Amino acid sequence: MRLPRVKAQHRPHRYGNDRIRIGGAAREISDPDGHVWAALNSMDGTRTPEEVAARLLRTFPGLTEAEATGVVDLLLKSGYVEDAAAPRPEELSLRELERYSRNAAFFRGSGLAPREHGWEAQVRLKRSRVLVFGLGGTGSHTAWALAACGVGEIHCVDHDLVELSNLTRQALYREADIGSPKVDVAVARLAEVNSSVRVTGEARAVECEEDMLDLVRGFDAVAMCADEPAGRGGIRIWANRACLSEKIPWALGGYNGPLVSVAAFTPGGPCYECLTASVDAPLAPGIPVDLGGPDVLAPSAGVSGHLTAQAVIAFLTGIPAASGSYVTGINLIAPDQHVYTRHPAAPDCPACAPDALRAESLGSMAR
Repeated sequence: MRLPRVKAQHRPHRYGNDRIRIGGAAREISDPDGHVWAALNSMDGTRTPEEVAARLLRTFPGLTEAEATGVVDLLLKSGYVEDAAAPRPEELSLRELERYSRNAAFFRGSGLAPREHGWEAQVRLKRSRVLVFGLGGTGSHTAWALAACGVGEIHCVDHDLVELSNLTRQALYREADIGSPKVDVAVARLAEVNSSVRVTGEARAVECEEDMLDLVRGFDAVAMCADEPAGRGGIRIWANRACLSEKIPWALGGYNGPLVSVAAFTPGGPCYECLTASVDAPLAPGIPVDLGGPDVLAPSAGVSGHLTAQAVIAFLTGIPAASGSYVTGINLIAPDQHVYTRHPAAPDCPACAPDALRAESLGSMAR
C-alpha cells in the first residue's frame, strides 16, 4: 500500500484515554499509549507507511523503530484503511464508477480483507454469471437486485405466464403483461434497469436431476427461487445435487406466511439434504414439514428476494467471507424471532457425505 488512508466508513473515535472505536466496523481497539490513534490520524492519504512510522517515532521518542513499524503494519492489515493512490480499475467505465459508487462504499465498509483498491468487489460482480431459477415473488426481487448491483450476466428461467394474482408481490410485472411469458417480460425489464448487465432468459421446465445439472453448469452462483415440483424428492434436491456436482454455491429463498428465510449452501457443505435431515430428525414419523403456501404479501416476497440476492452477492464478492452453509430469516409479524442456524453435516448424507461424493466422482469418470 503506497498511501494509506482511513476509509470514510471507518473513521476512528477516541473514547476516554485508552480506547478507539472504529466507526463502520463498530469495533474497539485498546490504545493506552496513543500509538494507534496517532497512526490512524497520520493515515490521510498523503504519507507512505514509512512516513507514518517515522512520524510516530518523532511523536513518541520512547518508541522503537520495530514497534512503530509494527503498529503501522497492523493497521495496514486491519481492513480499516485503503490506498489513496490505487488506480481506477480498467474494467469499470466512468459511468459505472458513478453508478456503483454506493455499492463501492458498502463493500469498502463491510469488507475488512486488505484489497488492492476499493472496487474489487464490484469488478467481481461484473465478471460473474448467475442463474435465477423462478421469477415469482422471491425470484423477481432477486433478479432485480442482482441487476441493480451490477452482476455481469444474469440468466433467468421460468415457464409460467404472468397472472393477475402475481401483481401483488412480483416486482417486474405490470397489468399490461398479464398473459405474457414471465421470462420475456423479466428480461426486457431488467435490461431497462441496467443496460450494462447482460440479461438472458428461457421458458424452460426442469423435470429431473439431469435437466438441472445441464442448466446450472457454467454459472458462478445459483439463486433457486422456484418450488415446483415440490416435495423432498423434487426440484430442491435436484438443485442441491447439481450444484454439489459442479461445485457451485447456491441460495434457496422463500416464505411461509410471515416467516421469510434464505438458506445459503457452499460447495463444502453441509448441504440442503443435511438440512432436511436435521429438520426431520425430531419429528414423529409421517409428520410433513410445511415448506410454504399461497399466503404472502409484497413485503414478505421482497424481503425473501433481497435476502436471496444478498447471499448470492456474498458468494460472488467474498464479503463477508464464506464460512459454510447457513439459514437466516425473520418473522415479519414477530421481528424478535430472528432465524439463524448452521445445521450440522449429516455423516450419512446421500448427497455430500464422503462416500456419496466419491461414488459421484467414480460415476462421472465412468461416463
